[in-house]
Amino acid sequence: MNDGTANYPAHLVPVGHVEPVPRRVRGQVGGRTVFDTQRALYLWEWPAYPQYCVPVEDLTDAVLIDEERAGRLSPGPARRHSLRAGGETRRGAAWVWAEGAPSAIVGTARFQWEAIDAWYEEEEQVFVHPRNPYVRVDAVRSGRSVRVEVDGTVLADAPGAVMVFETGLPTRYYLERTYVDWTLLRPAPQTVTECPYKGRTSGYWSYVSESGSHDDLVWAYDFPTVAVAPIAGRVAFYNERVDLYVDGVLQPRPEPLTRADWDKKQRA
Repeated sequence: MNDGTANYPAHLVPVGHVEPVPRRVRGQVGGRTVFDTQRALYLWEWPAYPQYCVPVEDLTDAVLIDEERAGRLSPGPARRHSLRAGGETRRGAAWVWAEGAPSAIVGTARFQWEAIDAWYEEEEQVFVHPRNPYVRVDAVRSGRSVRVEVDGTVLADAPGAVMVFETGLPTRYYLERTYVDWTLLRPAPQTVTECPYKGRTSGYWSYVSESGSHDDLVWAYDFPTVAVAPIAGRVAFYNERVDLYVDGVLQPRPEPLTRADWDKKQRA
């Protein structure tokens, strides 16, 4: 529940929640499909998004090797396993849930996302983490003016925007590029990020002012997913690091809860 410090909806799913995945889920390593399942489960290890739990019987061209290392993750106990696919072994690739975890997931494997080269839901590749079935992501055209400043310098001033409302995150304002002062920004070609809901970024830009360097302040999705097609070619600024005015009113800088923040809260 939102504690009143943020002006956007919070995530509501508790840690340890389990639901069925109604989609076919596949993972590839080295071009080889290592699991292919229609029986995956969603497991929330923290409220923002779930992980997939894959029945070990649905591994196809790979095997899991017990590393004889037990651990306890937020939903319960598990044993760490390596993944052997072809001639390659990836250590620490998966946790297999043990007794004491939610009963539905006992004996299933939760793979480290980065241990799998490519994840697919049906025929579409998924980036970063599974899409949360309880999250909405809406790209809405708006006639509200948006001005962006850093240290009093105007970086953008647009008569409208596409506003992206994503559960658990601050509203993002995607602006037409013609309303951005590109003389003040420099490309950051090494920076590329991915989002399970929007796709892969096509560009980042930084700003250098007298107060210092503001790296990776602006980004764009030239080829976003169909769900947020209106943001194509537009750019957005990190609300957390700029002064953003909507219809002339300065917006509070959001402080979204990161996973590190959540883990710290859990330990407190």
